[in-house]
Amino acid sequence: MAARRLLVWLLRVTGATMMWALVFVFCPFGWMQGIHGRLGMGELGYTPLLSYLIRTLSALYATFGALCLFISFDVDRYRHLILFLAWLGILSGIGVTALDALLRFPLFWSATEGPFTIALSLTLIALVARMPAEAAGA
Repeated sequence: MAARRLLVWLLRVTGATMMWALVFVFCPFGWMQGIHGRLGMGELGYTPLLSYLIRTLSALYATFGALCLFISFDVDRYRHLILFLAWLGILSGIGVTALDALLRFPLFWSATEGPFTIALSLTLIALVARMPAEAAGA
C-alpha cells in the first residue's frame, strides 16, 4: 500500500504543480519578457505567434496537470494509462533534453527539464510495478 499512496501523492503534486502553468495563459506578455531576461536568455521580442505558442503550451501543461490530478483519484483503474503516460514522459524527456542542448539553453535548464521528466516517469513506472496485483485489478 505504500507504493500506491506514494503514487497518488506524486500524481497530485505533479498535477497541482503543472496547473500553475495557467498563469502564463493569461498573464501579460511583459511578464514573460521579464522572466526571459532574468534567465539570461536575452531579449524576448513580441510576435502574435510566439505569444500564441507560449500560451497554448502553458494551457497544455495545465491540462496534463488536471489529468494527473484526475487519475490520482483511481490509480487502480488508470494503472495502464499511468504507465502509458510514463513511457511517453521518458521519450519526451529524452527529446526535450536533446532539443535544449541543440538550442543551447542555459545549463541549469538543460540539466533539469528533460532529466527531471525522465526521473519522474521512471518513478511512476516503479511505483505502479510495486502495487499489489489485486489492487491493480489484474
